[in-house]
Amino acid sequence: MGHTASAFDGAVSATGTTCLVRAADRSADFPANGSHDVGAAADSAVGGSRDVGPAADPVAYSAQRRTATASEPLPATLLVVAKAPIAGFAKTRLTPPLSPREGAQLAAAALLDTLDAMRAADVRHRVVAWTGELADAEESDEIAVALRDFTVIPQRGTGFAQRLAAAHADAACFGLPIVQIGMDTPQVGADRLTAAAARLTGPHDAVLGPAADGGWWALGWTDSRAAPLLGEVPMSTPRTGELTREMLDRCGYDVHRLPVLTDVDTYDDALAVAGRSSGRFAAALRRVSAIHSEARL
Repeated sequence: MGHTASAFDGAVSATGTTCLVRAADRSADFPANGSHDVGAAADSAVGGSRDVGPAADPVAYSAQRRTATASEPLPATLLVVAKAPIAGFAKTRLTPPLSPREGAQLAAAALLDTLDAMRAADVRHRVVAWTGELADAEESDEIAVALRDFTVIPQRGTGFAQRLAAAHADAACFGLPIVQIGMDTPQVGADRLTAAAARLTGPHDAVLGPAADGGWWALGWTDSRAAPLLGEVPMSTPRTGELTREMLDRCGYDVHRLPVLTDVDTYDDALAVAGRSSGRFAAALRRVSAIHSEARL
């Protein structure tokens, strides 16, 4: 993949934010609002021992990735950005034809399927960036039990793009590559998540999973210091995926494209995803669809 000299030495965003993923030893050039003490945070998170991060020592980091075996989880962090599946708060574009509570029930099923996939993926750490009152959510008891297997952090920031950037910065405390998804692709599966994490073998690697609607369903990188630039990418638009890819290219990442997936935004999306998947989401959609079919008779 070709890069200009500026891609290696630093790219500047529209607001002047410097992006220097190629200059791994120049972390001081990164914006203060995106910096984090990976060493101290990871020591706290994992009991005093931490992995070698790509920015700290790219050579040792690459060696660490190569020594991972089938019996040893990949040195990577899976991150899901999730909201409590509450009626009127989650999956509102499914209404109509579904009721707000039915939409929230599908959201709960999608979240639980996603957590199952993350739990089964062959990676070292799993993080949930959470917003909303769990006590008010559909399937709150089952979700609470499932979350015990994850590191749960609160979302922070005023807009969705800022919350994404903050979640990446917080998940970077382990000093490992990050693969981030949402709760809109219950069909994703553990194998696909593991494969995405496995692509992050070099200090400048990134992965981007395009969504059928022009957005993206997965974003990952070995070096997350460019995360503040997510705050400048318009989210939930037909060009979100394209603009995110442009940002990654501008920062000098070697971008690996993941398969295109449909994320669940509308009822038609839900039907398409359920038709190609199994698990709680597909079962929940069959149940609510049957209720609506009976109501029309």
